[in-house]
Amino acid sequence: MEAFWSPTFPQPLSSLLIGLLSLLFLLLLPDLHSTATTATGIRLGVIRKPCPDVPIFREAPAFRNGETCASDDKIHIAMTLDSNYLRGTMAAVLSILQHSTCPENVEFHFLWSKHEPDVSSSIKSTFPYLNFKVYRFNSKKVRGKISKSIRQALDQPLNYARIYLADIIPAEVKRVVYLDSDLVVVDDIKKLWEVDLENKVLAAPEYCHANFTTYFTDLFWSDPSMSSIFDGRKPCYFNTGVMVVDVDKWRQGDYTTKMEEWMVVQKQKRIYHLGSLPPFLLVLGGDITGVDHRWNQHGLGGDNLEGKCRSLHPGPISLLHWSGKGKPWLRLDSRKPCIVDHLWAPYDLYRSSTHSLEE
Repeated sequence: MEAFWSPTFPQPLSSLLIGLLSLLFLLLLPDLHSTATTATGIRLGVIRKPCPDVPIFREAPAFRNGETCASDDKIHIAMTLDSNYLRGTMAAVLSILQHSTCPENVEFHFLWSKHEPDVSSSIKSTFPYLNFKVYRFNSKKVRGKISKSIRQALDQPLNYARIYLADIIPAEVKRVVYLDSDLVVVDDIKKLWEVDLENKVLAAPEYCHANFTTYFTDLFWSDPSMSSIFDGRKPCYFNTGVMVVDVDKWRQGDYTTKMEEWMVVQKQKRIYHLGSLPPFLLVLGGDITGVDHRWNQHGLGGDNLEGKCRSLHPGPISLLHWSGKGKPWLRLDSRKPCIVDHLWAPYDLYRSSTHSLEE
């Protein structure tokens, strides 16, 4: 067998070479380390995140008012804010601004249950020109009042923040549009803002074809002391993810306390199954102003158990709402989207590592 030739060096020269190579390696090591963690955030092709729970978003374009907009004609929008739904919130905000005639007049009021600096900084960097304020919702307010529902997401304290909205936002705000984070607006939000409340405290699309009795248990309907709450009213189901609220009237009527009272009853007797919705139905069902259904094409997330795909309802659309278990960003990421999820995708500002590197 032919032997491979290898060079040989005198022992002193061999030791000197090894020493020089070791020194060179030590000198280069800090540079290699700093290259892997530079401010660009790229390390081996991976985008570094400011927080493992907070995704990175592209900066949205600046939207400016049209010539007919009056600077003092504000539109107040309230939404909850947390890292789990931040991707949905970003898409919702973008859709509102993009379709608004007076985007600079829109002021957002975000409610969160805990201080999350990375979430707040993400909003500022994604929407540098956005008019917004963040308020803390004290989750202790609902501690001991929340009953387990059919889906865990409905049991989160922040899901009940809408009940306390009038107590949290500034007193000078008289009216607010409350929106969930799993929706996009495809029309001018000013049209919804200007809905005539007809002296009612709340306006929302009503769905009177739905079987209203299913929202409460047999125990509730069999007890006249409770079911009589609907005497003199013709209650219909309405989704609390899209509401126009006269917060001034809400405060005067102390509607928060009225809903809390039913939450206490629920803890004692189990009269419903669905999170924060039933208290709204109990207190306001049959006593709200109806809004055109185009402003809440809801149920696109499927039911609360399986989240199966659903198609659009016939008719014009101003707002698409993925209420239910299935969320468009999760289904798109899993590469198993429903057809309607592709209507949400154009508003998705999430910057994946692949997109970032390509840009």
